[in-house]
This record gives sequence, structure tokens and C-alpha cells, in this order.
Amino acid sequence: MLILNPRVDFAFKKLFGSEENKDILISFINAVVSKDDRVVDVVLLNPYNNKEHRSDKLSILDIKATDECGRQYNIEMQLTDQVHYNQRALYYWSKLYTSQLQEGDAFSDLKKTISINILNFNYFDAEPAYHNVFKILHAESHKSYFEDLELHFIELNKFDDNLANIKTTLDRWANFLKKASYYDQDTFPQELKSEPAIVKAFLSLSTLSFDKEEREIYEARLKWLRDEDAALQKARETRQMEGIKQGIQQGIQGVALRQLKRGASIDMVVADTGLTCEEVIELQRSI
Repeated sequence: MLILNPRVDFAFKKLFGSEENKDILISFINAVVSKDDRVVDVVLLNPYNNKEHRSDKLSILDIKATDECGRQYNIEMQLTDQVHYNQRALYYWSKLYTSQLQEGDAFSDLKKTISINILNFNYFDAEPAYHNVFKILHAESHKSYFEDLELHFIELNKFDDNLANIKTTLDRWANFLKKASYYDQDTFPQELKSEPAIVKAFLSLSTLSFDKEEREIYEARLKWLRDEDAALQKARETRQMEGIKQGIQQGIQGVALRQLKRGASIDMVVADTGLTCEEVIELQRSI
């Protein structure tokens, strides 16, 4: 059984952005937003349409929806890092927010707009959590006076996919998005089966059908995703190797310093540690 990769935005849009899978989308939205913003039903504003993507293979594959209270949602799977992604995310939020008003409408007709950005890369390096929420707050009191703006970022690379650490429905969805293509019917984790919508999503991924052109688009984006994953892995390995080398170098310098403090000659320290004469002299100056 072939399980498509839901991190490929093309498959993500087809899975979450179709009328027959609105319950899947509702479950995901409710796992991300606060209790006060949970939805009962949604209307898709741009449902999946394969003809659109045939004409534009690099189209923005986001999902726009509105709920029973009129709140607006924009959900997007972003494959690769982009320069000024924060501004891009804010721009697409603002487009959906302002699109609510037609000529003659009042500003009071505007409804809260929530943007959910699922990232296949790390963007907020200073934030350890994989799910970060942004709102407008007063600079000193931190009170919120502008409730209509809310942006969520889910950084899948930060998510610990150890099944033993799953605690929330969002954890289950994050594991699904990150690992679904590695599972089959026999290995699909029990920890994810407690959410019926995730079970349906997994079964839907195994039955999604692509015509020839759709398959080409999916495969092209999957290659893009794999290349990005490989580049990230190489970068991590390079950083680890550099860290090991730095640690070894610091250890050698520590040995050299101790020898110098005990009165060893520069030539002896050079012979024992493999450091250059210039490096040992520099260490001696620091004593």
C-alpha cells in the first residue's frame, strides 16, 4: 500500500482541502486553535481543484475556509524556507482578512482571521516549542486589544516524534504529518488511532488517486522535499562534526595549558599535544 507524503503541499491540499474530508480539516484546526476558537463546521473557500494546479505547477496550495461564526482560516504547508517568510505569512493573512469586505460593508463586519502555517523547516530558532502563536499585544501591559489577528506556526522539524511523548491531539497530528509516509496498516501507531479523523486521513492518503499530470506535480514536489531533507541532514551532520572537532581542540588546549602552568617547555608541549609552536606561545600569553 503506497502512502503519500502529507508534507508535500500538493497532497496536503488534496487531503485537507476537499469537501469529503472537511471533518479531517475541522479536527486539525481544533487541535491548533484555542478552546474559544474551536469550530463545528467549515465552508471551504478554495476547495481542491486539479485543473487549477495543472495550469500552475508552482501555485500556492493553501486552504481557505470560514466557520459557522464567520471566522476566517488560512492553512498552508510550506516546504522550503523563504527569505522574509514572516512578512509573506502576514501578507497572506492580511489578504484573507481584507477580502471579507465588499463595497458598502462596515468594518464591524470583519471577523477574526487565523493563519496556520505548517513549516518543513525551522524558522524561529530562539523558540524551542514546535507550535508558536503570535498576536498583537500592548507593548507594556501585554494586553490584547486586537483580537482579529492570530498566526500559528508549526515547525515539524522541532517536533519530537517519539510516540511515548505524545500528549495532545496536535502532537498526534504533528506525528501524522511528519511520519505518515513511513507507516503502513500494520505499523500505524496505536497512539494515533484515538483520533478518528487521523485514522481517516491515513486511510485517505492510501486511496488518493492522481492522474498522470497530478502525479508528475506530486513527484516533482516530493523530490524537492527529499532534497531539502537531505540538505538539512547534511547541515546537521556538518554542525555535529564541527562541534566534535571544536571539542577535541578545546581539550588539547586544556592539556597544553595545564602543562605550561606546571613549567613544561614550549617544545615539550608541542611534542605532546601536536599544537603548533605559535598556538602554544599564544596559550602561554593567556596564563
